[in-house]
Amino acid sequence: MGLPIARQGFPYMAAGLALAVILGAWGSRTGFILVLALTGFVAAFFRDPERRIPADKNAILSPADGRVLLVEPGSPGGNGGEAGTKISIFMSVFNCHVNRLPAAGTVRDLRYSPGRFFAAHQDRASGQNEQNALRLEGEGGREITVVQIAGLIARRIVCWVKVGDRLAAGTRFGLIQFGSRVDLYLPAGARLTVRRGDRVKAGLSVMGYWT
Repeated sequence: MGLPIARQGFPYMAAGLALAVILGAWGSRTGFILVLALTGFVAAFFRDPERRIPADKNAILSPADGRVLLVEPGSPGGNGGEAGTKISIFMSVFNCHVNRLPAAGTVRDLRYSPGRFFAAHQDRASGQNEQNALRLEGEGGREITVVQIAGLIARRIVCWVKVGDRLAAGTRFGLIQFGSRVDLYLPAGARLTVRRGDRVKAGLSVMGYWT
């Protein structure tokens, strides 16, 4: 088993360790400690722990670690499509940032949109920030859309899957670097079990159930 850290974190960690060694060789004890501490923070940010995914096929799982900002009616992109529910999750720099699929299914569409970098907890971030939308088709044609949204500090969205992939619930599909937000769009009829303010974990917390 490899290190429980997403590979995107390795370059940052290597640079931090190299700088710490240089500062240590120069005799800068304070600089060495500060850079080493910062490198430890980066390692924690990119952590990617193994998780025991719930076996209930009717469960809809959280795609991200963080705090539920809102639960409201909505359709992906606010484009007037089929009415459903929008659940927004804010990920602080202290949360694990690896994103996981909320249900089993096939990736039907991936759509990246450049945009602004407003603070991820602001409502306008959903519509105006840089983002990547993944549309997943599950059993019986039920569709879920997960939108990775960059924040004020986040400047890179990473997605590891492609259109046509058939994936299990809880599969890692990407991450957003250094603070961000994920919006989850569920079709009408899903029975929600999550509320605003709840703390959730990707691939572990149940957001609702198919009915």
